[in-house]
Amino acid sequence: MRQMAFSLMTVLCGLLAGCGTPVAPAPPQAQMEAPVLLKWSDLVSRPRPVATREIRTGAGASDVVDVWLPEGDGPFPVVVMVHGGCWQKEIADRTLMDWAAEDLRQRGLAVWNIEYRGVDEPGGGYPGTFEDVARAADALRDHAGELNLDTQRIAAIGHSAGGHLALWLAARGNLPETSPLWSADPLPIGLIVNSGGLADLEASAPVTQAECLANVMSKLTGAASEARPDVFGDTSPARLLPFPAEQVSVNGANDRIAPPVLGQSYTDKASLAGSAARYVEVPASGHVELVTPGTSAFDAEAEILTEWFAK
Repeated sequence: MRQMAFSLMTVLCGLLAGCGTPVAPAPPQAQMEAPVLLKWSDLVSRPRPVATREIRTGAGASDVVDVWLPEGDGPFPVVVMVHGGCWQKEIADRTLMDWAAEDLRQRGLAVWNIEYRGVDEPGGGYPGTFEDVARAADALRDHAGELNLDTQRIAAIGHSAGGHLALWLAARGNLPETSPLWSADPLPIGLIVNSGGLADLEASAPVTQAECLANVMSKLTGAASEARPDVFGDTSPARLLPFPAEQVSVNGANDRIAPPVLGQSYTDKASLAGSAARYVEVPASGHVELVTPGTSAFDAEAEILTEWFAK
């Protein structure tokens, strides 16, 4: 899995129209003004850092967490990290976040980088994907003592589809007890950085590329039934508002997977519902910049995390 070539060079290149997809040339003025955005190859071609430790949370191939521990004795504040990839393992797995995890580790934050089954894997989708994410997050408490993690200071960052899942983790306290995803004691998370996230499933589907959400929506949310007529009621964070975690949506101004309107509209919904939410838009940035250390977009997210822990 760690050597996975991500199908990023084929699938995400197509999604981002960054390679392989002919597009009509822009007018000269637009060509001059359009920023040069990063491609996935700009990130994954970097030397890959290595996690401090791998922890198994179950018997399945996706029941695994990579832990990144800072120097020192701790106790360490913890960032739960959730990768994106349109909820599809063919596109990406947790190792896409290795560079982001290492950057946060060097800033003194422990990182709990979780894996989960994609909708394109056996058992993935509803409810398996959500069960995997919940189990991986809750396992943090089981290992906090041995790793000297501070369970009173937990934030999360999720990119793209991972933004949806990270917010869902923080919203679990509002799940109806009739849902198979309900838990009596979910891991408390104080801050969510929704990084170019597709947080509101209903609002995101017509805005992002169809192959990223609309074409897999039925697998992700499960089918409606008499017992569960509203498939978004336990799967979309926008339906679970308000919840206690502070929520910061960060979007690149030029992102074509998660256009800024998604972060802004989710923030508006969260604020109106009574959640502490704010929106940050980063100029001249796309989808890749959000998880690439050294960019203004990623540095903004890292600062949000470090400043929150410093409170």
